[in-house]
Amino acid sequence: MTPISIWLLVYPGFLLLDATGPAQVFSTANDEARDAGLPEPYQIRMTSADGGLVMSTAGVALQTESLPPPSALDGATLIVAGGRGLERDASPALAAPLLEWVVTSAACVARCCSVCTGAFVLARAGLLDGRRAVTHWQDVAALRAQHPAVTVQEDAIYIKDGHIYSSAGIAAGMDLALSLVEEDGGRAAALAVAKRLVVFFKRPGGQRQFSSELLAQADPQGLHGQLTAWLRARLTRQLDVEQMAAAFALSVRTLHRRLRQEAGVTPAQLLLRLRMEAACALLERPGMTVKRAAQQSGFGSEYNLRRALVAQLGVAPSDYQSRFG
Repeated sequence: MTPISIWLLVYPGFLLLDATGPAQVFSTANDEARDAGLPEPYQIRMTSADGGLVMSTAGVALQTESLPPPSALDGATLIVAGGRGLERDASPALAAPLLEWVVTSAACVARCCSVCTGAFVLARAGLLDGRRAVTHWQDVAALRAQHPAVTVQEDAIYIKDGHIYSSAGIAAGMDLALSLVEEDGGRAAALAVAKRLVVFFKRPGGQRQFSSELLAQADPQGLHGQLTAWLRARLTRQLDVEQMAAAFALSVRTLHRRLRQEAGVTPAQLLLRLRMEAACALLERPGMTVKRAAQQSGFGSEYNLRRALVAQLGVAPSDYQSRFG
């Protein structure tokens, strides 16, 4: 069969693993096919605006081809790597000629993908308008603010919306690439690649589990900051919205309205997030048990903590502890 062309777009200052991670997944799929006496399913090519060596933030340069005519990408897969500064107009990946090439190429390819902050390239090109997308958890707020027409889903590892794909931070590009191998060759082929690479075939949980800061920094002078400080000192107590409102001489309705305006959460959601933040920090400590973490973070029981972690992070307390403890 004719190999599927995989074009990986990089630019000065790209994140090395954003490009080499997916490239290795497709290369390993070629290895698996060759070992089975089958034709290699992928042709992997690196491209950049000017071709030649392109330096990554890791200090390692990749050899690239110049941008091909978009018509040469007919039926191919285009993957845009992420990198520092993509949320700013000065990034080489956001130069008008390169964005025009991305737009035209996206109309030719079978799949147009981004890894990490590569989503900013697709968003600036207008390819994510009206679509669901994801980026690194640290850059979710910036993507939402700069591109309100994009439905940003902060916890996904990768998302497919039509022929546009996006993936979360850095190593999530490998998760996305494995899903593309599964599309092309089936579950068994993708599972074989995951085994050879010693990675998850389907990673459990979303990307929020990898964030140690579950809350954005609150203004200490605002209601959000003051209520956060007040709640953190009382997490193990039985608290309700009436007590929170009374502590700040506000009505329950006013507390809800002002907190919504400042932080986009309700008082109950804020309390849950703070308890989650405390529980995660406790689970990361050596020798901590799930029971003690539940009691000291205000959840009271292992059952309550388990239910909250699974609902919020997609992982059980024991799984979280084994990864980050």
